[in-house]
Amino acid sequence: MHYVDEGKGEPVICLHGEPTWGYLYRKFISPLSKRYRVIVPDHMGFGKSETPQNKEYTLRTHVENLSLLIEKLKLSDITFVAHDWGGPICGAYTVRYPERVKRLFLINTLLGYSPFVKGAPKLPPLHTSPWFRWVREHLQDGSYYDIMRNLGSTVLSVMKIIGFENSSVIDDTWIRAYSSPFETKEECIGAIEFPLDVALRRIAEYVKEGAKGVKKLRKKHACLVVGMKDKAIPPLRAIGDFRTLFPHSPVVELKDAGHFCQEDAPETLVALAELFLQIR
Repeated sequence: MHYVDEGKGEPVICLHGEPTWGYLYRKFISPLSKRYRVIVPDHMGFGKSETPQNKEYTLRTHVENLSLLIEKLKLSDITFVAHDWGGPICGAYTVRYPERVKRLFLINTLLGYSPFVKGAPKLPPLHTSPWFRWVREHLQDGSYYDIMRNLGSTVLSVMKIIGFENSSVIDDTWIRAYSSPFETKEECIGAIEFPLDVALRRIAEYVKEGAKGVKKLRKKHACLVVGMKDKAIPPLRAIGDFRTLFPHSPVVELKDAGHFCQEDAPETLVALAELFLQIR
């Protein structure tokens, strides 16, 4: 499992999602590492990490991999900066190892544990978003695997379906950064499997297993930032899940940003993260 490790101080672990890698946090590492130890792992099957062909790529296995990394680095008082699948991953980790986690700074994601809070409101189902509708439709017509096995050439199109807004950042370096981890169909397994955990409802059992840790999860300092043009995770779904779990914690809405706030509004996001780390 590849990771960047820079700076000294309390650990800040930045977790990416679909179909990105640690490059998503390139503008976070320098400013945050002046005060904190910033660790940016690439999930197995993404970025510079390996993509073993005989392994499963599920929420459960990604949490297990993260747990092994944290144990190896002997980390505690962790702040998670989590985007997309980084949210369910850090949430599942926190309900299992609450003593190691201090803060959660969440970006266009949800933890998924609000249904286990008494009196939780009914929220829009995640699988009905434009992105997950696209996944289901292309599974049904048989084209999903062909598209996702060719992310070396389709990654930008897929990111736009998910909710990428800021085309001004696109250049040859940017394209190479996001396409190069997917040069062969074998390297695309991780990105193929992430959406299927939701589309095929595979994560339900694993999330339910962590329900007993929700009380301790809710005691953590938390903040949510939401790009309101997100097409993968409905903003009202993300906000509802967060406010149910953390009713007194801040929510920041970025009206012109999409799913990838780190690309759409990086300076704003870094400033918010720094402020949250200092006051919490």
